Amino acid sequence: MHLRRRPLRAARVSDESHRVTTFELFFDLVFVFAFTQVTGFMAHEHSFLGVLQGMIILGLLWWSWVAFSWLGNQTHVDEGIMRLGLAVVMVAMFVAALAIPEAFHDLEGGLSGPLVLALAYFVVRVMHLLLYLYAAMDDKPLQRQILTLSVAMLPGSALILAGALIGGTAQTWLWLAGLALDITLTYLTSTGGNWRLPSAAHWTERHGLVVILALGESIVAIGVGASREPVSIPILLGAVFGIALSICLWWLHFDVAAIAAEHRFATLRGSERISAAVDAYSYLHLPLVAGIILAAFGVEDVLAHVYDTDDFGVLGSFALFGGAALFLLGSSAFWRRMAGDWKKLRLVGTAVLLLLIPVAAPLAPLAALALASVIAAALVVTESLRDAEARASIRE
Repeated sequence: MHLRRRPLRAARVSDESHRVTTFELFFDLVFVFAFTQVTGFMAHEHSFLGVLQGMIILGLLWWSWVAFSWLGNQTHVDEGIMRLGLAVVMVAMFVAALAIPEAFHDLEGGLSGPLVLALAYFVVRVMHLLLYLYAAMDDKPLQRQILTLSVAMLPGSALILAGALIGGTAQTWLWLAGLALDITLTYLTSTGGNWRLPSAAHWTERHGLVVILALGESIVAIGVGASREPVSIPILLGAVFGIALSICLWWLHFDVAAIAAEHRFATLRGSERISAAVDAYSYLHLPLVAGIILAAFGVEDVLAHVYDTDDFGVLGSFALFGGAALFLLGSSAFWRRMAGDWKKLRLVGTAVLLLLIPVAAPLAPLAALALASVIAAALVVTESLRDAEARASIRE
């Protein structure tokens, strides 16, 4: 007696009505922990090299998250094999996040921290390719595009694995080169490719949520910094200024820019939608998230030294003001890609914040945070008053 083999059931392809699922929100919780680990890593290293290494780790996390944002738009990832596959990815990402404190300096005993992180990252990338191929079972052009992506991924992943094995100073530069190579080759192979993006609403909502996750980490950073000292007036003032800065960053992105971009993105079709998704979201959202995380490290540094009357220092000033400047630059570039013009006030704000880095370095930490918060608040007020009519129209 011959039993007929049951064909593998294809993943359910999404459409324009597809929205973010609760499983995707659950999936993102791993990245919340990972973002927290990055901030903690930079705080522990407390050096410019540590900041560079922290940004490299953040880049690996971002590239992992972005890959699954595309997959989640293509298909329903909360069903069947897709759900099981993403559960495996969650475990691998959590393992990678656990290894972040030892990403560049392995502790004695136990497994090699750098190698654990590199292998977990490799598992995440391979799982993404396998799940995407499964999701594209009935779409041969998309399958060819995914296979092309695998060719772009392998050299960068190889450099990251090599860096973990070699260790030392070479690891930092090999990881940076591997990440840069992966990002560059992916961009080059995605231009004019056969990617699919069925749901505009899912796409914009998904990226809005990851910015919220990063802002959530900035709130956590305030609590972590404040928890090292007893509650007092300086601690409360630091918390107020830190929260105010986070609110301003939220305001600058979500009050108008994210909504207008969402409206514009929904009107795009075909290659225009894919191009905008790659440029404005997969790539230009990275400086938004990186700016928030870097500024969060600066805020945590302030709260950890809130009683100091000595200099804040160049490193803390660079993180706080440079992080906010990176966010503004990224948001202006995002607006340029989606709306066709620059947010000139934000470019001015970027320049002001960068010029204030050496000015704020000799200030007391709390004074430096107050200055950064006032600059951000002034930008919010100025933009809101100047663009009041356009703002009302967009929000309606």
